[in-house]
Amino acid sequence: MTRSPDPQPPQNTRAIMGFLREHAPFSFMDEAHLAHFAEHAVLRFYADNDVVLSPDDGAVTEFQIVKQGRVRGERTNQKTGEPETTFEISQGECFPLAALIGERPTRTLHRASGDTFCLSLDHDSFVILFSESDPFRDFCLRGVSSLLDRVNQHIRSGAMESIGTSHSLDTPLERFALRNPIVCSPDTPVRKAVARMHENNVGSIVITDEARRAVGIFTLRDLRTIVAEGDASLEIPIAQVMTGNPMCLPAHADAFEAAMQMAEHHFAHVCIKDDEHRLIGVVSERDLFSLQRVDLVHLARTIGTATHLRTLVSLRSDVSRLVDTMLAHGADSGQVVKIITTLNDVTVRRVLELNRQRNDPEISFTWLTFGSEGRQEQTLLTDQDNGILFSVPEGMTEDQVREKLLPFAESVNRDLAECGFTLCKGNIMASNPKLCLSGREWDEWFIRFIDASTPQNLVYSSIFLDMRAVFGPSGPLEDLLSKVLTRIQKNALFQKMLAENALNRRPPLTMFRGFRYAPDGAPHTLDLKRQGLAPFVESVRVFALANSVEEANTLERIDRLADKGVFDKKDANAWKEAYSLIQAIRMRAHQDLLDKQLPLSNFINPDHLNPLDRRILRESFRQAQRLQQKLEVTYQL
Repeated sequence: MTRSPDPQPPQNTRAIMGFLREHAPFSFMDEAHLAHFAEHAVLRFYADNDVVLSPDDGAVTEFQIVKQGRVRGERTNQKTGEPETTFEISQGECFPLAALIGERPTRTLHRASGDTFCLSLDHDSFVILFSESDPFRDFCLRGVSSLLDRVNQHIRSGAMESIGTSHSLDTPLERFALRNPIVCSPDTPVRKAVARMHENNVGSIVITDEARRAVGIFTLRDLRTIVAEGDASLEIPIAQVMTGNPMCLPAHADAFEAAMQMAEHHFAHVCIKDDEHRLIGVVSERDLFSLQRVDLVHLARTIGTATHLRTLVSLRSDVSRLVDTMLAHGADSGQVVKIITTLNDVTVRRVLELNRQRNDPEISFTWLTFGSEGRQEQTLLTDQDNGILFSVPEGMTEDQVREKLLPFAESVNRDLAECGFTLCKGNIMASNPKLCLSGREWDEWFIRFIDASTPQNLVYSSIFLDMRAVFGPSGPLEDLLSKVLTRIQKNALFQKMLAENALNRRPPLTMFRGFRYAPDGAPHTLDLKRQGLAPFVESVRVFALANSVEEANTLERIDRLADKGVFDKKDANAWKEAYSLIQAIRMRAHQDLLDKQLPLSNFINPDHLNPLDRRILRESFRQAQRLQQKLEVTYQL
């Protein structure tokens, strides 16, 4: 029988405030608001198995925090009729926010698990805090999402200490763009255009048509080329030496998009256009990264033009420093992994180019990348997952083409290993004859792959269904993927088996929201890649393949699935934030290991995290459980 708990005199106000400061969101609140809470809080005791809160109690009137012990949530299983535990609330956590704000009864019975003390705040005092404290109100309305924002702010402020302030990479380009860009017409002599650049102290001039649309750009680098080669007069029209069709982005695009375009294509300026495609400004790499010690665009260009393998090897150390810098400029974990992947792409392309200079196989091929690189989700810890899709020249057989390409691929794989991309233990590499195939052979391979859903093929699904072209023509891969996606969408059995396979990656939470440690790591450690990220990646992939989503990146897939109505918008945002938090903790752990000159690893000990990170990590794993529950319901597993 449940015993009605008797209120006890509250503890000393100072002691209660000290307890609150150790737990979010109270750790972010003003002293006056903490004092208000402590002065009005009542300490309640519940013996083991006592009912703390019941749906039969009517509309909730108290806000509670577990001070000591635990409170578990129970709901009746619709199939068995028996109560089952659905969650557990531990020290420093609050309940029941949704019911309190909605002024309704709780839908879950809350029961003490062991002797438990809770700090209880009456409705009127709760309303005062809700109206006056921004951090408290934000947490009540957004829950763990608000805490994630605080973590990201802490990460950025920490990185900022070493380099000062600057624009965020989320800043719209219109705030960077020079409002009156220097322009000229296509028939302007080069000498006159250069004089105009000199007068205005700028490094570029945009060539526009009568409608003020950008048709070309001319930079100081172009001028140096003309002078060095000496084969063009400065009196010729600038249209003859300009770079045509310059990269243009809309004013509402953000700095991150411009930075990625610059890094990938090795140019230093982006034109900004309005909705009518008229030029309104120019943004340069200097505008974006004026305070950086390591420049993304400059680093990408240096990698892309390296003349020796040893240069590429030495430049890889700069990437880890760039991660800290990007975080300081406001890049979230999704942006940072794309930056790392972009620099990896530039490195792979340059290794391929250097190998072609030494020994060109003279065969048209597309270099494929799979897995995390295919999803543009690589971190500093990465290995090689690649392959080749080739065209068969007239008069040659597929085996003859393969014979020419395999030695080339072996050389590329070795060089990439020297650059820090470790050789794949499973031999998922282009030097493997089974992964150096013509378009026809790849198509047949995927037919067998989908139709014969063997356990090995389902393991392969996590690698080969996330593929991307890094080098060479993209058309052959686009044709192949179109066929593959069509087959998967028509094959309900394959989808269901993919879903079953995705559920093998369970988040590392016990029934009572403790951590389930990795079986293959050091004692008391979690594998943030296999246990943390994989449940999101694998589940989202199934929904994406089944709903004609072409994107490979997990966060982009979630967005498209929300746009299509497959995911609820609020659920989608929660899943994106949870995935990003796990990725952010993983990257920070990698940076710490690099600072200590230790080998990179995906294993962390949660006891080494601060209380806020542990709490949000636990909530992020719970979001992965919710995503997997949707997968189970959708495919009736």
